[in-house]
Amino acid sequence: MTARPRILAIAEAANPEWVSVPLVGWSLASALREVADVHIVTQIRNRDAILRAGLVEGRDFTAIDSEAFAKPMWKLAEALRMGEGKGWTIVQAVNALSYPYFERLVWQRFGAAIERGDYDIVHRITPLSPTSASSIAAKCTRAGVPFILGPLNGGVPWPEGYDAIRRAEKEFLAPLRSAYKLLPGRTATLRHASAILAGSRYTASEIPDRFQHKTLWLPENGIDPARFNRRATPAPGPLRAAFVGRLVPYKGPDVLLDAAAPLLRDGRMTLDLIGDGPMMPALRAQAETLPGVTFHGWKPHEAVQDILCRAHLFAFPSIREFGGGVVLEAMALGVPPLIVDYAGPGELVDETTGITTPIGPREQITRDFTRELTRLAADPSQLAPLAENASAKAQSHFLWSRKAVQVARTYDWVLSGSPQPKPDLFA
Repeated sequence: MTARPRILAIAEAANPEWVSVPLVGWSLASALREVADVHIVTQIRNRDAILRAGLVEGRDFTAIDSEAFAKPMWKLAEALRMGEGKGWTIVQAVNALSYPYFERLVWQRFGAAIERGDYDIVHRITPLSPTSASSIAAKCTRAGVPFILGPLNGGVPWPEGYDAIRRAEKEFLAPLRSAYKLLPGRTATLRHASAILAGSRYTASEIPDRFQHKTLWLPENGIDPARFNRRATPAPGPLRAAFVGRLVPYKGPDVLLDAAAPLLRDGRMTLDLIGDGPMMPALRAQAETLPGVTFHGWKPHEAVQDILCRAHLFAFPSIREFGGGVVLEAMALGVPPLIVDYAGPGELVDETTGITTPIGPREQITRDFTRELTRLAADPSQLAPLAENASAKAQSHFLWSRKAVQVARTYDWVLSGSPQPKPDLFA
């Protein structure tokens, strides 16, 4: 296309001041403004933060007040999840029930404009969860306006043998997660979508075969160079590893301490743990006899960047990550990751940009991490090529500006109107 496409970007969660899904929604929606004429539609709780980011209400975005239904449903989800940061599948189940009201209000506000042809494409960015159907998809089809869905992500199964950790995370609905495929509207949403962006290869594999011809892989997370804009310069000396994340069992900070213990005791490495969570007291007790361990607690992005830039290695034995945004952030800084090859991180890291170990029982992961840490501690300089490649890949593929270009290829493909192969979003 020669003219910039006119995009109505539905991002119920889009907030530049929050993290996780709201930050993804905001980052992608705002980046798309560089390649298209975008009007963002979001929930009213994001209004003030978007105004502070400099957008003009009415011209650049519209805030939809769905609080009459969203607020009590959020309170219900908070009560059912029984702990901050836990019960993610419960939250998604409740959101799947409350989201249709938001879309109903969006159509009331923008339905006439869509039918009039004021927008070339309607793109639903968030919710990311594949459990949330869209009534607008069919209405766009009837109006002759392409509807794009995604990036969808989530639903990665808990690996075998981790039921105790799953229960500790209040993931009681996880064994029933496949039931979302039976929810009313799911198949219709996929059928009416002109393109489906899958935020992980696992999520892409869950899309029925008859819709695979219009399913494209676009990893959920990206890099904001304003937040992560430095390059790691670790000092000579022992291997310096860092961990960033919530201190909960499935992210494996205790596994990392066990794996690193022999090297910490004899001064072959140091370890920075960045983050907070319910495991903090137990981790401090575990590390009491281990020299070279620093607990930094929660830190803002700027401080996280400062600490990571002193590290040779990002050590992250998490066994269940949907997107792996923190892995990308480490790569962008030139800190190669050591990860468990499962779900999101395993899709981002290859042998040229980091080190992967297979998923398995806790004892196996501990042994594998000890082996790799021992090998790297013998000569940290061997990480230099991985650091260079990791930074280059983050810059070439995963900046939000690059992701906007990748999505623009999807827009061109959808608007071309002629059958052709799916675009290579990473060309």
